[in-house]
Order: sequence, then structure tokens, then C-alpha cells
Amino acid sequence: MTKTLGIGILGCGNISAAYMRLSPLFRGIEVRACADINEAAAKARAEEFSLRAETVEGLLAADDIDIVVNLTVPNAHFEVSKKVLEAGKHVYSEKPFVLSVEEGQELARIAKAKGRRVGSAPDTFLGGSHQLARHLIDSDAVGKITSGTCFVQSPGMEMWHPNPDFFFQPGGGPILDLGPYYVSNLVQLLGPVKRVVAMCSKGSPERTITSQPRFGEKIPVGTPTTIHAVLQFHSGAQITYCASWDVWQHGHSNMELYGRNGTLHVPDPNFFGGEVRMTELGSFVNINGSWDHPFSKANDRTHANYRTAGLADMAQGILENRPHRCSLEFSLHVVDVMTAILASGEQGAFIDIKTTCDRPEALDPQAAQGLLA
Repeated sequence: MTKTLGIGILGCGNISAAYMRLSPLFRGIEVRACADINEAAAKARAEEFSLRAETVEGLLAADDIDIVVNLTVPNAHFEVSKKVLEAGKHVYSEKPFVLSVEEGQELARIAKAKGRRVGSAPDTFLGGSHQLARHLIDSDAVGKITSGTCFVQSPGMEMWHPNPDFFFQPGGGPILDLGPYYVSNLVQLLGPVKRVVAMCSKGSPERTITSQPRFGEKIPVGTPTTIHAVLQFHSGAQITYCASWDVWQHGHSNMELYGRNGTLHVPDPNFFGGEVRMTELGSFVNINGSWDHPFSKANDRTHANYRTAGLADMAQGILENRPHRCSLEFSLHVVDVMTAILASGEQGAFIDIKTTCDRPEALDPQAAQGLLA
């Protein structure tokens, strides 16, 4: 493969720097331009990363841009991605790429009509640690997974983010903001979800910002901030999932999966790396050194950080005419699960999941190396 697809970044906030900084790690993609409704923000990012600053309209019309990366706020993702597709370009969105199944189905209709693709973060499940967990499950190392637990709990975002408002409004919250990492990893490990049940609450009606430059400002809370859910998978596995921004400290593991012949301890799906631990029956076994995956190697200070891997896989999928792993169908199923959890919390009832998907193809060490420049 020699062709390179041109990438345009739409939305120049905090997360844009990571895409711009890490995209040169991968072959088949080149970030060429950026845009934002705040043109000063686009110009600043363009200067920082030696890109071309465009207006939003200019980016959508640019002949050298094949894929637009949608980094706008969550409640704008659908409308922006729709405009990108209607402009005849592929779109890769930050998570969650839509806020309802209906929005996702509309994007699927437009993408099919236009002959274009939709992809969505997160791509952390492509990390070496999570692909090792996938390999162990697929090779029956711990037997059939029957149950498990997931915990993602913290005090919230208002202590570090300069503009945390959207985290606490519909489209945010610990389910739609952090849930994509956890649910995506569960689905790639265990397959699609059949039904969910949940309880939801708000720890406080408002939050006080303690970051700069808005220290002391109070913001309203318009979405649940503590959610306890159970996910039943078509495979038969039952996973307890707790997500909260009302917890100062806890002692739970990020993810534990219980098989008939052992247990898998899976690291935080918010990151590409981390230690995977496994037991045979009740005793831990040493699996260190058995998995030499390129996306396990520390490349960002002490962390493995390969953000844009999903974008690069989508670009190569387009060029090679094969499915990409962070696909619309996969991401839409994850959205369906997350919105069903919130609906169950409101209604106090089990919610059947309307969509399904195939597990993304595993990304073994050789396939991962093939994404790198």
C-alpha cells in the first residue's frame, strides 16, 4: 500500500493535540488541515503542528481531505458527521459518535448512499493489553467467561478540565463519556449485549469548578453521575458495571472476567497498555513476556499511547477494501448499550438491546505492526 489518505481535524479543543501529535506513528494517513468554529483556535493548532488552518466549510470542500475527524462536543457529533458525509467524505468521530440509535441509523443510511465510511473512537481496545486479554479468551485459557465486574469511579472532571460543563449534561456523564472505553472492550472480548438493567442517581445537583480559569464557578448537573448496571451478553456472561463521578477513592479493579477455569484481570480500558493477570483455577500464573505487541510499548513518557490507531485502521480498511475495526455497527451497538443503561435507570426496568454486531477482528502483534509507519 503506497497511497496516503488526507486527514482533516474538525474541532481544535484539548483532544485535537493528541490526534495531531500521534498520527505520524501510523502509515496511510496524513493530517493536513484543521478547522474550528473558533477560527483562532484552528489557527493556533495549525501553527503548533505545521498544518493548514481552514474554515469549517473550507475543510469540508478541500480536495486533499479524504477523512474528517470529528472532535466537536458530543451533542454536536451527529449533525457534524452528517455534514461531513453529505460533503462526500469519510468521517471518524470521537466518542460517542451519536447519542441515540436513531441518529446512528441515519448516519448509516447516508454513508451507504454516499459510499463512505463512518468510524468512531475509542480505539484503546486495540491496545496490546486488551488484545492479549482477547487472545487469552479466544484460546480458552480461562474457559468460558460466565461473569465479571467493571468499575470506573472518580470524583469527576471539574478539578482538571478548563471547561467541564458538557461532562455533566446529556451526552456526557460517566456512562456516555467513559462508558465507551469499557463497553467497547467488553463487546470486543465477549461479543454483543442482549439486555441491561440499571439504577442511576446524581450525587449533587451542581458541581464547583476547581480548575483554572473558572475556579469557583458552579455548573448544573443534568445527567446521572452514579450508575450501577448489569449487562447480560448473548454469550451468557453477566457483567456488573459501576460508573461514578461521586467517588473519591475505591479499591476495585478496573475489569475482572471470571471464567470456568480461571480469572482474567484486565487493566483500565481507557489506556492501551497495563498489566494483564491470569489465574488457572485459583492460582496466578506468569504470562509476562508471552505477548510482544507493539501497542504495549511505552511511547508517551511511561504510557503506551497509540491514539489514532482506529483511524489508521479505518484508512487502511478503505484502501484495502476490508472492514475496519472501529466500525459504525460496532460503535452503534456500544451506544445502544449505553443509552439502554440510562433508560433502564430512568424506567426501573430491564431493557432489551435493539442492535447487534460482530466482534471486531482481533489485532494481533503482526497486524498491529502493519498499521505503524
